[in-house]
Amino acid sequence: MTDARAVRVEIGVESLSGVRIAEKAGVARVELCSGLTVGGLTPGPALIEAAVEAAGHTQVHVLIRPRPGDFRYSADEVALMRADIERVRDAGAHGVVIGVLDEDGHVDPAANTELLAAADELEVTFHRAFDVCADPYAGFDQLLELGFTRLLTSGRQVSVLDGASLIARLVTLADGRIDVMACGGLRADNARRVIELTGTRDLHAAVRIPVPGRPQPDSEVSFAEFGAPTGFDHFATDADGVAALCEAARSAL
Repeated sequence: MTDARAVRVEIGVESLSGVRIAEKAGVARVELCSGLTVGGLTPGPALIEAAVEAAGHTQVHVLIRPRPGDFRYSADEVALMRADIERVRDAGAHGVVIGVLDEDGHVDPAANTELLAAADELEVTFHRAFDVCADPYAGFDQLLELGFTRLLTSGRQVSVLDGASLIARLVTLADGRIDVMACGGLRADNARRVIELTGTRDLHAAVRIPVPGRPQPDSEVSFAEFGAPTGFDHFATDADGVAALCEAARSAL
């Protein structure tokens, strides 16, 4: 029997090594994406297929986001998202992560319904588009009506601790009909506090560290990832940080 008290950890990853780190730590799910620096984008098909093969008991949920920026998408973009979802489903992933707002910033029922239909039997998470929607309570009701599996939110704040009161309210309103997953600067050292304040049983974090770059020739050109500290090249999943977060979640029972 599944322990209803158990806390499930999801890790945002953008590489095969990140998937393996998460699986080794006992993570429940990975959110697979590319471009985490810009909030995450749809990963390529080869990475999706390899992730599903390498994930073991860890579920692979794939972010479907065709570009950076807002979540108001054209008909062409929604069509591309639908096609990506169908490929993800065919690759054997466990779920997708989506979110479309209309021109007024509300949850778009038509576009999200179309994407949910493409997902078929997959679990579907509505991502942090919720944190910038026009009305969080009306938006939450819409997610319930549409039948989403899960909502990812920081409580509409940069920090999960600052947004904890809204997350707690949503957990209460959900009453088991949708999983409310907390995110936003969540780490091992604040996980227990987040659980206490919100009542959530789902935690999400992209636990990353910068990777040192190799010495470059005398050139003004750099392709280092945006936000990487001087002397570093890109970010990678932090194995120690993921393991510590999972341990903190387990000890929070």
